[in-house]
Amino acid sequence: MSRSAISAISAISPAEKAAQWLKVCGSVGYLASPTGTDMQTRKTGVRAQQADRTRDNILKAAVKVFSKEGFTGGRIEQISTLAKSNDRMIYYYFGSKEKLFISVLEHIYASFNQAEAKLRLDLADPEQALRELVAFIWDYYVRHPEFVTILATENLHQGLHARKSQNLRALSGEAVGVLRPIIEAGQVKGLFRDDICITHAYLMIASLCYFYNSNRHTLSSFLAVDLADKQAKADWLAFISDLALRGLRR
Repeated sequence: MSRSAISAISAISPAEKAAQWLKVCGSVGYLASPTGTDMQTRKTGVRAQQADRTRDNILKAAVKVFSKEGFTGGRIEQISTLAKSNDRMIYYYFGSKEKLFISVLEHIYASFNQAEAKLRLDLADPEQALRELVAFIWDYYVRHPEFVTILATENLHQGLHARKSQNLRALSGEAVGVLRPIIEAGQVKGLFRDDICITHAYLMIASLCYFYNSNRHTLSSFLAVDLADKQAKADWLAFISDLALRGLRR
C-alpha cells in the first residue's frame, strides 16, 4: 500500500477510515476472498434451506387439501398449486400421493407432540396437571379441525396409510409419555389407583376430546343443541376433566 493512501486514510473520521481501509486493502488483495470450498458450502446450505421450505410448503398445502377433500378427492394438482410449486416436485420429495398422505399423518401428529411438549405441568399437583393436559388436548382439537378431519379420513380407510408409516408408533409414544409421569406422580401420592393402564387412560381422554369435535355437526342436529357454542364447549371440557379424574382416583 502506498504512503499517499495511508495518509489519506489517517485524515478522515474513524467510520470513514474503516471503510477506506476495507476498500484499499481489498483492492490490493489483503482481504481474502472466499475459497471455492467456501462458496460451494454456502450454495449447498442455501439449496438445503430451499429444499426444506419447498417440502414444508407442500406438506402444509397437502394438509389443507386432504382435510377438505379427503384422500380420494384430494388431487396432486390442487396441492402443487396451493404450495406454489409443481407436480414434479411433489413426486420428487414424496414419491406418490399415498406416501404424501402418510407424511401428512406423521406431520400432524408431530405438530401435536411439539405443541404438547411445551406444556409445563407441575407434578407436585398431579390432579391439576391432569386437568391441564385434558384442557390442552381438547383445545388442540378445537383449534386444529384439520387434525380431527384427517384422522377421520384415515379411519374411513381403516388405517391403511397409518399402518404403512414407519414413524407413527414412535410419535404415539411421545404423546402417551406426557401422561405417564402425571399418573405415576398421582400414584406415589396415593391419589390415583395403582392398576391404571396408561393406554386405557390415554384412550379415555383422547376419545372424550375427539368424539365431540368429530361429530359435533351431526350431534348438534340430533340433540338439538349447538355444540359449537362457546359455553357448550366450556361445559364439556369441565365435564370431561372431572370424568377423567374420577376414572383415575382411588
